[in-house]
Amino acid sequence: MAGPARASEEGLIARYFAPLAGPGADGLRDDAATLTPAPGHDLVLTADAVVAGIHFFAEDPPASIARKALGVNLSDIAAKGAVPRGFLLTLALPDDWTEDWLAGFAAGLGAAATEAGCPLLGGDTVRSGGPALISVTLIGEVPTGAIVRRHAARVGDRICVTGTIGDAALGLRLRLEAAAPWAAGLDPALKAALADRYLHPRPRLAAARAVRRHASAAMDVSDGLAGDLAKMLGAGRTARVATSEVPLSEAARRACAAEPALIEAVLTGGDDYEILCTVAPERLEAFRAEAAAAGIAVAAIGTVTPGDGPPRFDMPDGAERVFTAGAFSHF
Repeated sequence: MAGPARASEEGLIARYFAPLAGPGADGLRDDAATLTPAPGHDLVLTADAVVAGIHFFAEDPPASIARKALGVNLSDIAAKGAVPRGFLLTLALPDDWTEDWLAGFAAGLGAAATEAGCPLLGGDTVRSGGPALISVTLIGEVPTGAIVRRHAARVGDRICVTGTIGDAALGLRLRLEAAAPWAAGLDPALKAALADRYLHPRPRLAAARAVRRHASAAMDVSDGLAGDLAKMLGAGRTARVATSEVPLSEAARRACAAEPALIEAVLTGGDDYEILCTVAPERLEAFRAEAAAAGIAVAAIGTVTPGDGPPRFDMPDGAERVFTAGAFSHF
């Protein structure tokens, strides 16, 4: 017996996504939208896709999948010192999609977009023929010429990160190894905190102004602190990082105390979506104070040094480590 007929693409857009549309999108009734930057500003554009089985579990709540799809792009915008203006969405659905799933996805997307002040401007909805794929193109803006690039760190700059590192990686490991001995000592609230950091990125939009005003270089931590730091420094510069200064949540601290080897997962695991940046020593305190005033904690974890090769991490046991494969690869 056949199931209920599915709505047309136009019907789905009108029902679930048109309510999220912002100015210039014409209620998603046209094939294109308009967006005018504020006077004296540049547009900043970024695009990221998430795929079921690669970046999220197909059984994750659809609202959480939506928040991740938008959040990873908002994180890129924040690290450029920009503020979001709107986004385009390409949603490729698997054959077994349901309207209940789509309703949950749209609700999560709408909540995340409203929280970030970033309306939907347009996009496309198609059938994937495989797993679900969600691609977001996000548009932000910065004062003209003020974008913070990735490769402009200077020798002597202090290396800083927002928030805490490693929670999402531990949340993923907890999901895959729920009975691991290190997890036994975590109370339910701490386990829930780790799981939530994996499901729901926290793009540090509130820190964007401080990054723009004080950082010499910046990017977000999406593929692991060690690997992303190596990518940010490039040729002719390396770094020394004090692992003891890397900010950990209470859950991560307890997990590493129970199983010290987990520190490698903390330093190399992905999905942190914190801002990694370099700041001249004389601007460090002003940067930290401005970020703190915006509600964002900043930790100084190391220093840019001359040379080549991966950053060196001074480990808690006194050893020096480098992580030559320290970033997640999509290929």
